[in-house]
Amino acid sequence: MNSTFSSLSANAPDVKVDIERSRLFNADIAPVPQSRRKWGMLSFAALWISMAACVPTYMLASSLIGGGMNWWEAILTIFLGNLIVLIPMVLNAHAGTRYGIPFPVSCRAAFGTYGANVPAILRALVACGWFGIQTWIGGEAIYKICVTLFHLDAATPTNWFGISGGQFLCFLFFWGINMFVIYRGIETIRWLMNIKAPILIVLGLLLLAWARHAAGGWGEMLSQKSQFDAGQPQAGKFWGYFFPVLTGMVGFWATLSLNIPDFSRYAKSQRDQIVGQALGLPLTMALYSFIGVAVTSATTVIYGAPIWDPVDVLTKFSNPLVLIIAMLALCVATLATNIAANVVSPSNDFAHLSPTKISFRTGGIITGIAGILMMPWKLVADPSGYIFTWLIAYSALLGPIGGILIADYFVYRRCRLNLVELYKTDGEYRFTGGFSIVAIVALVVGVLPSLPGFLVNVHVLGKDSVPASLAHLYDYAWFIGFGLASVVYLGLRKIFPKA
Repeated sequence: MNSTFSSLSANAPDVKVDIERSRLFNADIAPVPQSRRKWGMLSFAALWISMAACVPTYMLASSLIGGGMNWWEAILTIFLGNLIVLIPMVLNAHAGTRYGIPFPVSCRAAFGTYGANVPAILRALVACGWFGIQTWIGGEAIYKICVTLFHLDAATPTNWFGISGGQFLCFLFFWGINMFVIYRGIETIRWLMNIKAPILIVLGLLLLAWARHAAGGWGEMLSQKSQFDAGQPQAGKFWGYFFPVLTGMVGFWATLSLNIPDFSRYAKSQRDQIVGQALGLPLTMALYSFIGVAVTSATTVIYGAPIWDPVDVLTKFSNPLVLIIAMLALCVATLATNIAANVVSPSNDFAHLSPTKISFRTGGIITGIAGILMMPWKLVADPSGYIFTWLIAYSALLGPIGGILIADYFVYRRCRLNLVELYKTDGEYRFTGGFSIVAIVALVVGVLPSLPGFLVNVHVLGKDSVPASLAHLYDYAWFIGFGLASVVYLGLRKIFPKA
């Protein structure tokens, strides 16, 4: 029996058709056999601790506090957003664990064998942006190490890129390290995640202990009143701010809530992926955000001004050995998060465009190049734009996709997929020329309500040109898109089961 039969038989013992020659098949997106399913509960907990404990999480609460929340309102909002996104995360992971298939292949059941490229590429493009952001953070850490250690003068940013030549070279250096790990493959990624989880948690706790000791307490920020309290500048406006930022917090991991099958396909059991994710995601996000808030609060006392960027905090240490160790730990942590969260999925997604020609490694190279071209330093330049333009905007796309996938798999198909047919060009999931018209229509309908508000937010349309009630739908983009797309999909699928 060849490798394909062995792989498929682990999930479907009655398989008698060889699909290795199918245009929809390659070894990277083939079902994972039981012999390769080594991820237990602790692996998934480590995965989420590793991904959630990162610089963007550390800085996440800064935008919320800057918007008027006090520290505990910000942390609670982050925790709640991640508790909500955990639900579609666990649900979408089910198909990956049960059938051993990656995200783009699982999309074929709802979107069609070729139509699956639509959600896959939308997800991949978002991942390219995130890949660039994380690579920029790692490169910037290296740049600041060099400036601090060698007492260099930070160069003035160029007019073309908006950054200095030194920053760009460090960015490219860290980018090259990412590309090397991609070349090594999925097991290197799992190993990296397992060592990174304790490293960054320990680093964060040590930074927390240092800040409290150096400041003689936590500083004023943890006693600062909410701007939404009675008598404060934004009194009575809390809920109008809360729901948009909650959508942004859900959007933070809306990406992984779709492509989690890329990891859950390696799970030993459903229990391992469910419990592991539940233990790893919400609490780590809340804890690491609190570390960011507390340390920043202490820096106000120590240095006379709040410093939100942990890289800038670390450069304040005078001991070169401490600085090097801390920065290397930060770079390893950023590398691990970047590879797991922003490379595994788009690599599979780009490979899905032409499985016989594009491998996982080639897909990773495409992701890396796109990450450079998107100039990520501009995506994170404005904290307000980071939440209201970047996080909410892509959640408007990914929410409807999640709603369609969950509605199709759990409600319409009752968790039953024909594994072999997923890899056949003329099989059950071909629909209309390889595309599911029902899924595409549901996706468009799910996105449309958020479009006017998005156009207003990016200043393509003026505020007066769109009714306020319509523009505000953008604030709830993920929730509206998820619910509307799932309902439309189920209604149309019942009427047009083969469209």
